[in-house]
Amino acid sequence: MFAGSNVVRPLPCGRGSLWIGYSPRMAKVRRSFVCNQCGSVSPRWMGKCAECGAWDSLEEVAGSAAGGGGVDGSGQRDPQRGLAEGWAAEGEIAAGNPEAKRLNEIEPLDMPRLGTGIGELDRVLGGGLVPGSTVLIGGEPGIGKSTLMLQAAGRLAAEGRAVLYVTSEESAQQIQMRAKRIEDHGRGARSTAEAKKQAGGGELFILADTNLARIFAQAGRIRPAVMVIDSVQMIYNASVDASPGSMTQLRRCCMELVFLAKTTGMAIALVGHVTKDGQVAGPRLLEHLVDAVLYFEGDRYHAHRIVRGVKNRFGTTLEIGLFEMSEAGLREVVDPSGILSSDPARNQPTPGSVVVPAMQGTRCFMVEVQALTAAGILGAAKRRVSGLDANRLSMILAVLEQHGGLRLADQDVFASVVGGMRVAEPAADLGLALAVAGSHLRKRIEPAMAALGEIGLSGEVRRVSQMEQRLREAARLGFRRAIVPAGAVEGVRAGAIGLTEVKSLSAAMEVLR
Repeated sequence: MFAGSNVVRPLPCGRGSLWIGYSPRMAKVRRSFVCNQCGSVSPRWMGKCAECGAWDSLEEVAGSAAGGGGVDGSGQRDPQRGLAEGWAAEGEIAAGNPEAKRLNEIEPLDMPRLGTGIGELDRVLGGGLVPGSTVLIGGEPGIGKSTLMLQAAGRLAAEGRAVLYVTSEESAQQIQMRAKRIEDHGRGARSTAEAKKQAGGGELFILADTNLARIFAQAGRIRPAVMVIDSVQMIYNASVDASPGSMTQLRRCCMELVFLAKTTGMAIALVGHVTKDGQVAGPRLLEHLVDAVLYFEGDRYHAHRIVRGVKNRFGTTLEIGLFEMSEAGLREVVDPSGILSSDPARNQPTPGSVVVPAMQGTRCFMVEVQALTAAGILGAAKRRVSGLDANRLSMILAVLEQHGGLRLADQDVFASVVGGMRVAEPAADLGLALAVAGSHLRKRIEPAMAALGEIGLSGEVRRVSQMEQRLREAARLGFRRAIVPAGAVEGVRAGAIGLTEVKSLSAAMEVLR
């Protein structure tokens, strides 16, 4: 016997029958566990993730076995579409399932970039925002993520493109006050038209909401070319039984936004929180879903900020953008080498300070590496670095003891890069070694001298890449001499800069006065 959609079946009970009813539409609750490091899904809890090997990283999520969302070409439910299904009425989402094609039959993708008007940000993105892409921007609180996104949204709107700025942590009035403050301070240094580009134009829409369905409704009304979500941790989907910021909500909301970007051609920028370790909250979970991941680095108590790309499906991850925080918002640093190293024509080098031509993507920065040694305790000596690789420093200290004749086992060693830069390439080995040796021996290198080269475990100084570009940048900034590996400059036009070629670390230490 059927009563509507419910099924009623008899159950024998003594002399008669007991009729039991149940609904076949009741969704079976399925519980699974998601790794917060790599995003892999496991049907049961384990102390160690089977995919990435992280311990105690599996978190329980609850979902419906029936799923929800849109309908695919076969009439089945497609949980990936979710709220984006509402765009199908206007023809935004193509019907049917994708078909496999031969590689030579696939039409090349035309990727017109949306320039944000901020050259340093466009450089990191690979030329600008790609329509249909999703970009995740992470950084510490107060570092300037919201300011940078507001400036980029304002300049895009000033070019006549509709931009929707969704704020989930601040009110619309707070965003308006920030934009006005940037505009007021910018008028003193720029014209009125440039100040409007800095703060925003008439096509910039502000929405203070956290409900994903209402955000989608406003996006469907405005049809923006770019949408900024600040921040994604506060957005929630009402159909998901979990609190905002949880693993379940983050995964579902991010998937909804990624699918919306892919199907409508809208570029979406997500601002994310960071953990105590400096990683985006739910790190691997969000990074695997989006197309590009940018990190906003720097000390909130200092003026300079660095935007670094750690993932980019449409460009390189080697470029960085350098900004300076001011009353008029974030300003681009046109010539970063001038603030990352001292002027060689005016300042005399001090013991423990060496300038190194370091490559970041296609650009060369003249960065100042500093080191300090102090008496410590044998067996418990301190090794502290800022902007350098700690393992690299330990290796160089061992080479200095073995091949440089220095005793550093009972010395506390501190090394840093001036200006908040981070240098990880081996080309800075020679400069770091000379800085440590100079601090320990109280000697310094000659004025207007730079150093570059990789140091091997046997004490030899090896060649590095892009030698000509490094030397030309050093000559442009007034450096008169450079310490380089022997034989590394054959066929290289060094310009107006003298070269001191060395084969080993001991030979390089002879230049210290």
